[in-house]
Amino acid sequence: MSVTTTCRDLSELLPVAQTACKLLFQECYKAGIRNIFITETYRSQERQNYLYAQGRTRPGQPVTWTLNSNHKSRLAWDIAVGPPNVLYDVTVLNKVGAIAQKLGITWGGQKSWIDAGKTDRPHFEVPSTWKMPAGYKLEGQVIVPSNSKLKVQLIIEDKKEANAMPNIWNPASPAMQTAAEQYLAQAVKDGIIQASHLKDLQNKQMTTDRLFGLYITIQQRRSTVK
Repeated sequence: MSVTTTCRDLSELLPVAQTACKLLFQECYKAGIRNIFITETYRSQERQNYLYAQGRTRPGQPVTWTLNSNHKSRLAWDIAVGPPNVLYDVTVLNKVGAIAQKLGITWGGQKSWIDAGKTDRPHFEVPSTWKMPAGYKLEGQVIVPSNSKLKVQLIIEDKKEANAMPNIWNPASPAMQTAAEQYLAQAVKDGIIQASHLKDLQNKQMTTDRLFGLYITIQQRRSTVK
């Protein structure tokens, strides 16, 4: 991947960071904050070096204060704010940051970062030892957008419908596998879901419940577009 290309794929983070990020987006959704999206997850050391050079040995404003970011450790992610707000709306980012701190997630706008002169409000990270706080859980399928056209969603599946799904979907059927891959591939092409979902299906890492949830999500988003 080129040093000028950003990775927005949540699956590129370590599992602990993926869970933390999903929990943050879920709690933001519940708080009515639904127009935030991921702008970067994993970052190679080469890209970190490139970004660090900006404003120092390369033209432009500085965009990072370190050469040793947790992005390259796959434990950090950056976000932005979608319309109608401005891209880095401070009020929205402060609200997200307050939620993050309650979840034990480090925020680049918290007092310790500000006092150290390294304020970075769009930035969030966790240590590899992060644990979900008591009283919290992932309540359903959390849709974490990677562009401003999509909204955060929390899909809590109907158990009756989910239980009926095995009678319809047979993962051992090559024909059904091909049809499902084509369906998700079109959704990826249309910008409705992230490519990581298709990759998981192709690698036989897609559960029936998750596939059913994706189907609901795709149908809802297509009807919204119409």
